[in-house]
Amino acid sequence: MPQEFKLQEALRLAIQTEKDVMDFYNKAAALTKNARGRKVFEQLAKEEYEHAGHFFTVYPGKDLGSFEEFMARPATLEHAMLRQLQKALDENVHERKAMELALKEEEDLAKNLHMTASKIVDPAVRNVFERMAKETENHYAIIESEYAHLMGMVHETDIDTFVRE
Repeated sequence: MPQEFKLQEALRLAIQTEKDVMDFYNKAAALTKNARGRKVFEQLAKEEYEHAGHFFTVYPGKDLGSFEEFMARPATLEHAMLRQLQKALDENVHERKAMELALKEEEDLAKNLHMTASKIVDPAVRNVFERMAKETENHYAIIESEYAHLMGMVHETDIDTFVRE
């Protein structure tokens, strides 16, 4: 069944989602002892910040304040991803668990965004959701690659070595 989102609602949701995921990655980076894993989380947080900025520049509302003010607001535990990370922190989470949470959440988010996009009538609004889904899929691939490295699996950069042997 077609779903009617107004462009402003879709953009606000996109901005909030990007911020929530950025907050998750910042928190995950702070708890990650492995420098390489921390760098991945920091890079993902930076990209989420940039994605939110792209949506913010076309957001027609004035209710969010300035971009910097909005993005600097403290993280809330309203987002499921942050609640799970907080729970895991209480259980002495480590980098592997944070990456597993990120993989699950990115995968679920991409599916939900694609499903929502398929039901949107307005092409401009549908484009917002499709763009978010694509960015989410790209982040999933980055996390999946780093997770494989962390777990000692064959990394795609090592594939030539293993194919030749």
